[in-house]
Amino acid sequence: MADTCRFAPLVRECLTYLRVEAGLSSATLEAYRRDLRDLLGSLREAGVTGLDGLHAGHLADHLRDLHRTRGLQPSSIARHLATIRVFMRYLLANGHVSEDPSQVLERPMQWRRLPGVLSPLQMKKLLEAPDEAHSQYWLRDRAMLEAMYAAGLRASETAGLAVTDFNPTLAVLVVTGKGKRQRLVPIGRPAREWIERYITEQRPELARFDDHRDAGRLFLSQSGRPLERVSIWQIVKRNAQLAGLHDVHPHRLRHSFATHLLSGGADLRMVQELLGHADISTTQIYTHVDRSRLRDVMRRHHPRA
Repeated sequence: MADTCRFAPLVRECLTYLRVEAGLSSATLEAYRRDLRDLLGSLREAGVTGLDGLHAGHLADHLRDLHRTRGLQPSSIARHLATIRVFMRYLLANGHVSEDPSQVLERPMQWRRLPGVLSPLQMKKLLEAPDEAHSQYWLRDRAMLEAMYAAGLRASETAGLAVTDFNPTLAVLVVTGKGKRQRLVPIGRPAREWIERYITEQRPELARFDDHRDAGRLFLSQSGRPLERVSIWQIVKRNAQLAGLHDVHPHRLRHSFATHLLSGGADLRMVQELLGHADISTTQIYTHVDRSRLRDVMRRHHPRA
């Protein structure tokens, strides 16, 4: 740790305090020392050699750099942030700074990964994957996949659908989401037609038992019982493999539903309602899609574009 940086003596003072006064173990102190050495290296590269020029942006840049150039996971970056905060609290308590710039930094564990989505072509391949050659219950699988994509369903919501939740006349599904909140989701013609065909041609065969084991659910297993979440995951993954797709799971269909709507020009509030999100901040994760469309919107609607 180069002494040319005026932070170095303060780092040594802080580590001494943590060893003598706080009684931290040698392993913990060594971890702090490594993290602070990384921080000082980043500050030197940014041209910051004293406290006067330090602000929260420098700290945020350092944390982002740990992720981008070193590939550290959020859990490791969270540890670096904890070290920085200990150091900043020491500086504040001893009058070296008048405020703590680390307090405005978001915990990396809260950083959200952008959801993976399927392209429209990949989605088409997945929906068309079920066939008679690979599954006796291909019609159920096709209807289920169509419903999940058409309505942005979670696996649990798919499992919970009742036959009476499907209204073919209005082409809507009544979906019961988290917290037992219900929402009406319109579905397109393909999904409506495949669900109707499944209800007419295959569901009676699956619901052949007289003991009401089907519980009135829409999608049933070969034993006549409602499909569970695990089975839905397995069906999605099996058909994804048939379509030549990898890392596909039920939530990826939901991500694709939201992303394709926004790419097509849907309003974020509308997508929030269709997904059943109580807070729009949850839906905003999808605003990464189609930046070119955002530029087009700016050009068309901003008076100075």
